[in-house]
Amino acid sequence: MLLSWMMMKLIDPEMDEATVKMLTEDYADNPFLMVTVTEKLSPRAMIEAAMRAEAGKELARPLGSPVVLSPWDKLLLNPKQLFQLPTNDYTQIATKTVIGPKAKKPLKLELPIMITGMSYGGSLSLPIKIALAKGATMVGTSTNTGESAVTDEERGAARFLIGQYHRGGQLSSQEQLKQLDAIEIQLGQGAWGGAVDSTMKDEDIKEHLRKAWHLKKGEDATVYARMPGKSTTQDYIRMINDMKAQYDVPIGVKIAGTDYIEYELAVIAQTEADYIVVDGSEGGTAVANPTLQDNVGLPTFHTLVRTIDWLVKNNLRDRFSVIIAGGLTTPGHFLKALALGADAVYIGTIALLAALHTQMTKAMPQAPPSQMLLYTGKLTDKLNVDLAANHLANFLASCKVEMQLAVQAVGKNSIKELNRSDLVTVEKDLSEFTNIRYAASHREDRENHNIK
Repeated sequence: MLLSWMMMKLIDPEMDEATVKMLTEDYADNPFLMVTVTEKLSPRAMIEAAMRAEAGKELARPLGSPVVLSPWDKLLLNPKQLFQLPTNDYTQIATKTVIGPKAKKPLKLELPIMITGMSYGGSLSLPIKIALAKGATMVGTSTNTGESAVTDEERGAARFLIGQYHRGGQLSSQEQLKQLDAIEIQLGQGAWGGAVDSTMKDEDIKEHLRKAWHLKKGEDATVYARMPGKSTTQDYIRMINDMKAQYDVPIGVKIAGTDYIEYELAVIAQTEADYIVVDGSEGGTAVANPTLQDNVGLPTFHTLVRTIDWLVKNNLRDRFSVIIAGGLTTPGHFLKALALGADAVYIGTIALLAALHTQMTKAMPQAPPSQMLLYTGKLTDKLNVDLAANHLANFLASCKVEMQLAVQAVGKNSIKELNRSDLVTVEKDLSEFTNIRYAASHREDRENHNIK
């Protein structure tokens, strides 16, 4: 009590002086000026300006952009109660999905929520990669190597492992590719706005990662904007088809969503790929700079709608499985993406937070939780891998039940049965864009629908 009294006595004069100054001085000499400047510039812009001023180099912002332009909350699912009845038993609603059904060895998953590509080394630590693999395995879904290599630890923990054949070359040998349940040719990423150069310096690469990436001591690791040795669109088409000819598992192509999405899809349509991953601008990553994250690319929602529409228009929808990625965080988002036409969704940031759960208290408030996840994090040894895996599995199991209940309300028997007729939007321009009913327009009389 005495200490508290003494502190208040010391603080009071300073507070009194500051208050008087704010109430009486002109703006130029008034500390309240910082409030108006913050309102004008935003706290984020001010802090990032300070970070740039300190470092003199590009920033690396983990976990993606705060700019979310996908209007998921403007869409609602349509439940049925009397003219059609809800599904009888929600527990019997099917949640399985198949990626690459025409491949010799299709990827058959228990639910359409998959762990997206987050690389060991370039993004995440090995312990969290193992936790993601274990958690995904518990519920019968897949995890993804990201722009890295196949490690014994991740392969051993994952029932279904998708590997990215990517622009850095760390996963390109037949020895690694033969270990995969699907091969994803990574040509772009939403959080990067597509594809740009990215280099990891030798001093940041530890021995285990150097061995996994087959690097010599003193050698940097670079992910290039283009696949090395590829200089034309035809080079990419041949590469994808050669991969398809060599392996029985599904072959996918991952691209970032952009306003040229139809042109990119027209190229992929010339290949024998089994699936397409489209990654919207709201996707996360460990090291992309804020300019690319916030200002480049196409939002996830618009990317998905335009992808599905183009495939349908060109009679190609049945040729490719479609996986959507980029900022999807809730069972509601997942359901709406599936109703719009996706076969499955990729999740990243929300999966990491679910896996961390209460373990983030080991870092906070002294450090952000990312220090327990990132390869360069200072607290990666604090992660309890099995606990993180269980929490991720719990999150996915919870999502599954909530999705089944929503599908029951809609009156369907399978998540695969969802389509755009199960959606309504409160925005007229979204209705016109997606060919989804506008909520402010009346339906026809019941007689016209043969309702009994």
